[in-house]
Amino acid sequence: MSRHRRFEDHRYVGTRDDMVVYDTDDADEADALIARIDDEDLMTRNLLQTFGPDTLAEARNRGFRPQ
Repeated sequence: MSRHRRFEDHRYVGTRDDMVVYDTDDADEADALIARIDDEDLMTRNLLQTFGPDTLAEARNRGFRPQ
C-alpha cells in the first residue's frame, strides 16, 4: 500500500468534484484515488482536499462522504 507522494502525510483525501473522501490507509481506496488523480487530472484542476485534523469526522463535517 502506498499513498500518493503529494499526500503521504494525510490519511483522508477528498475529491471536490463529487465530495467523496478516500481513506488512503485502505489499499483499494488508495488505488481508486490514485487512478482518479491520474485519469481525471485532479491535481492540476485543484480538485483535491485534505483535512485538519486528518479524521473522517472532519471530512464529514466539511460535507464529504466516504467512498
